[in-house]
Amino acid sequence: MPSFLSSEAAQDASSPQTTASAIHGRLRHDILRGVLKPGERLRVHDVAQRYGGGTIPTREALSRLSAESLVIYLDQRGFAVAPISEESLEDLTRARVWTAQAAVREAVRHGDAAWEERVLLAYHRLSKVPRYESEEPPVQNEAFDPLHREFHLQIFSGCGSQWMVDTCMRLFDHAERYRHLSRQAVVIPREHEHKELVEAVLERNEADAIALISDHFLLTAKIVVGFGSHA
Repeated sequence: MPSFLSSEAAQDASSPQTTASAIHGRLRHDILRGVLKPGERLRVHDVAQRYGGGTIPTREALSRLSAESLVIYLDQRGFAVAPISEESLEDLTRARVWTAQAAVREAVRHGDAAWEERVLLAYHRLSKVPRYESEEPPVQNEAFDPLHREFHLQIFSGCGSQWMVDTCMRLFDHAERYRHLSRQAVVIPREHEHKELVEAVLERNEADAIALISDHFLLTAKIVVGFGSHA
């Protein structure tokens, strides 16, 4: 009996995991962008049909999202999109500010020339893409999101700690749900915030860089809370 799988058998063996990863990616995208609403039930059979997979990889994908706190498991009732709240947003924003301040401080102090180049390139790419496809009514530009994430990733990447970068970006991803709410609430020109942050970190102005990243996160929370109070 051969000690290895044929290429076809190997492909079949890996396909459930591949399918689970594909469903996970699409579900995650739809949760972060608000396509799937906070609290919305995620019945395994319905999700499998919607995203084109079997129940086993679908359950695996939902379990992964549960580990990321984007999905919750309801005892005996299956899964649901994790709820959001003003209290949760305040907690998330505090954590983002604390970790970002530490990461930016270390990046400004210790980031090298390669880090500066990565920051400049990420900012250049981001600055070429508008946040909205149209402002009246507000239609968000999906091409903006990955460039926005990459920009923040590169700002943090100079801190010298992969654990810190991973923590900052996990919090960044959770905040994506709230950012989309803020963009639906009101169109505010915010591109200058990224420009000022880049200038501060590249000038090694630690105090300004920390203040700017903090204000950047706090403004998003303020917009969302203000929108909620008038909804």
